[in-house]
Amino acid sequence: MSGLGKERVDAMQWLTHYPTVRDLLARVREMMAVLTDPALAFPHGEIYDLREALSRIRIEGLFMDEAELFSLRKMLDYAGQLERFFATLDRVKYPLLSNSSRSEHPISNNFINSVCHAIDKIIDRYGKMRDNASPELARIRKEIAASQGSVSRALNAILRQAQAEGILEKDAAPTMREGRLVLPVPPAYKRKIGGIVHDESATGKTVFIEPQQVVEANNRIRELEGEERRERIRILMAITTEIRPEIPAIIATEDYLAEVDFLCAKALFALDIHAIVPEVNN
Repeated sequence: MSGLGKERVDAMQWLTHYPTVRDLLARVREMMAVLTDPALAFPHGEIYDLREALSRIRIEGLFMDEAELFSLRKMLDYAGQLERFFATLDRVKYPLLSNSSRSEHPISNNFINSVCHAIDKIIDRYGKMRDNASPELARIRKEIAASQGSVSRALNAILRQAQAEGILEKDAAPTMREGRLVLPVPPAYKRKIGGIVHDESATGKTVFIEPQQVVEANNRIRELEGEERRERIRILMAITTEIRPEIPAIIATEDYLAEVDFLCAKALFALDIHAIVPEVNN
């Protein structure tokens, strides 16, 4: 059960309005039948609480990050699955549920498909921004990879030479310090390597040196990483601008999904304890 569904459980209270009680019981009865009907495959998806993110992006200039967009995409996809499922239910057998998508679901399939497509263009199936989210991002990441490869090759050449001269241990390897590739060097030999000392071990028996030969390349990598961050933000701001006008509909859809989750929980609980839906007279 989702966190939003649990909120509805916590908010439960006694009801005395007969039409409301009758309608809610009928919905539980229909959902119990749906969940136990072998001919039906009720869709199960993920529901996320995006209220904070959606509230934040109401302000121009703010944006949803990759993780939030990925969650929104999965939630909208699930909303679409439910829309299609409820639309195919027998209206005679399931009069309330078969109409729920039309009466309660305020967001259109066209919008769901449009937003999901837009998110898929920039976010991969693991929730990370694609290299080809924009031509500029592809160029930057390609240059970062090339620069990192160049630094790695240069460091390995320096490492092998230092190992051959007995300056470094045979098992020494390049490591990261402050976002830069460095070599672990005994303090006695740090002048023989030459470069910038970025850190030292807790014991003081190792210093981490960025050889002078790779300083410029490492500086370029840092510059490119800054360019990458700015381009990522530009891309995220652009898609957020597309989403912003639909915030009310998305929030309403999130609420709808939470209600479906709550209804499923009630039906599953009833099935688990072999409960029956009581007849209530006015």
